[in-house]
Amino acid sequence: MKYLAGIVLFSMMMTGHIQAQTQKNKLKMEQISATGFTTFKVSDKVNLYRVSFLNQYQMEVIGHFFIPKNLDQKQKQPAIIVGHPMGAVKEQGADVYASTLADRGFITLAIDLSFWGESEGKPINAVLPDVYAEDFSAAVDFLGTRSFIDKERIGIIGICGSGSFVVSAAKIDPRLKAIATVSMYDMGAVTRNGLNKSQTLEQRRQFLAAAAEQRYADFLGGKPNYMNYLPEKLPADADTIRKEFFDFYRTKRGIHIPKGHTLMETENRTNSAEVKFMNFYPFDDIETISPRPMLFITGSNAHSREFSFDAYKRAAEPKELVVIPNAGHVDLYDRTDLIPFDKLEAFFKTNLK
Repeated sequence: MKYLAGIVLFSMMMTGHIQAQTQKNKLKMEQISATGFTTFKVSDKVNLYRVSFLNQYQMEVIGHFFIPKNLDQKQKQPAIIVGHPMGAVKEQGADVYASTLADRGFITLAIDLSFWGESEGKPINAVLPDVYAEDFSAAVDFLGTRSFIDKERIGIIGICGSGSFVVSAAKIDPRLKAIATVSMYDMGAVTRNGLNKSQTLEQRRQFLAAAAEQRYADFLGGKPNYMNYLPEKLPADADTIRKEFFDFYRTKRGIHIPKGHTLMETENRTNSAEVKFMNFYPFDDIETISPRPMLFITGSNAHSREFSFDAYKRAAEPKELVVIPNAGHVDLYDRTDLIPFDKLEAFFKTNLK
């Protein structure tokens, strides 16, 4: 009974702290059931909250806030932010990491980036890398102003495209003290050059021309031109990479359609939005993040491993590259038997002392 009373008292204290700061930032926090989710699991040792807060541009960011029930209320604790794969939402990958690390004793926060999932932004699925980075800084704002979190001990994990966004955020936000990426995509490089530099300059120019022409239709309210990375049905001639993504985003394993969205609108982006990545260079000046530590995790079979290798090469010490044997790109979204949680736990315990 004493333990239960402590949990109730702690929840009341947290609610009061939230309410005291809502006038300026419109913070909201409510405990929600940890059951019913199909893409991740929450143990009975963790409380799950749905939170919302504003970024610097007054856009509402929605997140899942995981707090271990046995949290020491008298000690300020470290916390970890988790960003979802590009085109995904927090329930797809980010919550797997956040819930598992919370089960290991960390306070964690998985967010939907602006324009994605439950977070604010129109049109949905818009590409705006600077705002994505801002969302992570806003998450630091939220965590660093909680009475039970040590603002000097906040780390971050970026999965897939969010790997490049957290690097972009860390370059200008020194409050992020330890940075890890998993199956990272450099969304700028892959848009400009394709995987393994397979796209020619002429192909890039054709893409730019098509995206620019599409803006006329967008301006007049015409039908969006989705890139159609993931159609509703897998084409018979689909390549191995599309099959890999389809197995996650279009099956029970990873499918999650946010309220008000259609299946086609999940994961897919329009060409007139995608073009914004052409001007995104997240690895420029990555060495300036030092002496804050960086950890790059990729799979030995990941089609995206070139980006983790590139970032590791450019980054300054302290840095570490971990290659998971027999793991593909998407395997590290949710295959908990392959995801190196022991390594992540040790990395953050060491660097968020």
